[in-house]
Order: sequence, then structure tokens, then C-alpha cells
Amino acid sequence: MKRRTHPERAQASIELVVLLPALLVLTVAAWQAAMAGWALVSAQSAAGAAARAVLTGSPPRPAALAALPAGMRAGAVVEDRGGRVTVRVHVPAVLPGFAADVSASADGARQ
Repeated sequence: MKRRTHPERAQASIELVVLLPALLVLTVAAWQAAMAGWALVSAQSAAGAAARAVLTGSPPRPAALAALPAGMRAGAVVEDRGGRVTVRVHVPAVLPGFAADVSASADGARQ
């Protein structure tokens, strides 16, 4: 007795093979976007800390670096231009070859 295969079973297998890579790409892209958002929020927090340091007469760079997560401190750039502090950090890469920086500014000048 021969067993007959249903064409629907084969179609479901093909759909699975096609959809799995697409779902994987979407998941990794969403993860990379989340990492970029985290880097931006961290840069904003560091810029705020650096601006508060400028208001108290302290150097902004140590305050900004202390506010950043350890993994973002190495490549961080802190610029103080007349009380306006800008912090630029590298976005942690999930995708191979992905390289991006985000920056945030805060005003530390007294009004």
C-alpha cells in the first residue's frame, strides 16, 4: 500500500523555508535598532551629566564617561563648546559590518 502525500504538506514546508530567513533578518534588524536606541538614550544621559558638571565648574568628560555604560566609554567623544556639551558614542553592532555613531547635546550654560 502506497502512502499518498498531500500537496498542502509540501507547501507548508516551502513556506517555512522561505519565511524563516525573513523572520531572522527582521529579528536581527529590530535588535540592531534597539541597540541604536539604547546608545542614543545613553548619549543623552551622558550629555546631561556633562552639562551639570559644567554648571558646577567640573570638567565634563569624566562626568559623561561615568554616565555611560562600560561598553560605550572606549569610543566616546565629549566636546564642550561654550557650555554646550555634545557626547558622541558608537552604536554596538549586532549586524556584521554595521558601524554608526549617535550624538546628543545638552546646554550647561547658566541663563
